[in-house]
Amino acid sequence: MNSAPEPADPLGRINLLGLDRKALEAFCVGHGEKPFRAVQLRQWIHQRGVDDFGSMTNLSKAFRAQLLEHAEIRPPEIAHERISSDGTCKWVLQTDAQNRVETVFIPEENRGTLCVSSQVGCALECSFCSTARQGFNRNLSVAEIIGQLWVARRELGAGAVTNVVLMGMGEPLLNFNNVVAAIDLMLDDYAYGLSKRRVTLSTSGIVPALDRLAEVSEVSEVSLAVSLHAPNDDLRDELVPVNRKYPIHELMAACQRYIGRDGRRKVTIEYVMLDGVNDTPAHARQLVRVLSQVPSKVNLIPFNPFPGSGYRCSSRESIQRFGEILQAAGLITTTRKTRGDDIEAACGQLVGQVKDRTRRALRLAAAG
Repeated sequence: MNSAPEPADPLGRINLLGLDRKALEAFCVGHGEKPFRAVQLRQWIHQRGVDDFGSMTNLSKAFRAQLLEHAEIRPPEIAHERISSDGTCKWVLQTDAQNRVETVFIPEENRGTLCVSSQVGCALECSFCSTARQGFNRNLSVAEIIGQLWVARRELGAGAVTNVVLMGMGEPLLNFNNVVAAIDLMLDDYAYGLSKRRVTLSTSGIVPALDRLAEVSEVSEVSLAVSLHAPNDDLRDELVPVNRKYPIHELMAACQRYIGRDGRRKVTIEYVMLDGVNDTPAHARQLVRVLSQVPSKVNLIPFNPFPGSGYRCSSRESIQRFGEILQAAGLITTTRKTRGDDIEAACGQLVGQVKDRTRRALRLAAAG
């Protein structure tokens, strides 16, 4: 699948960081080179993290001269770096003069997970999410999405990132073409070579785009996480307003279509635990019924507070009781360990810096 065109710099050079296989092949052919040069370029740019065309010694001098004139490798710039007491690292990345996004690296004993953003802000208005309070400006380009992985590998070493989750700022399926092109590079053996099981796309439930994703053969088997957060439509309409357009029964049917008949695949159901809102035993039993026909596992997420949210995290006892009901019904259930909350890098805390086209922050301030 071809990526959306990458914007050129003021000198008219195109950013090769954001070109997937087909787009890079077209670029090479357009400059009089054979398509296989795209393999060499992907290896230099993504596998080796090289941004200097002069160092790409298996390319001809003539081609390198063309690259210097017509192309560039321009990742997002790190504006700030913060490191948590638990080792979690958050980068605030400058995307343009007025906007920033946040990327989080979570180190664990046997893996390193990079949480990647897909939009500047978020177009959805989930009531418990700090990112949503910032409003929305624009989609990230392919270079800005894959550039987060490129920067992380440059800062941490090529082997540090073993897993990528598209769970940062934004709704990935509302930036469909650029997200798919970026995932294609993540999976490309000549780029980052990640397995489909180690790349997870998280969605709040954009049903038509989820069906469309299932039809894109290059990426249709990446892991799927669904931000559900409520077991009935009335409550989910309040917490995740996109539910008014794509209610739970439609979303669950789309999840079934996405994983197909592969008995090995499960959808991860993300469920933030809000004290007195969605965490009662009755809610747990409703959730069991909702998931009865969907091969799934449930990730309970303790709510991470932020100023003015109006919510509190469920008690440890409530979370444990909720999980026990799900487990008794045969659902694989885990409680996410909060990471990076001391640097506001935990789930739902990413804010970046957004020139809000929606004026949502102003509206919320006026309403408050």
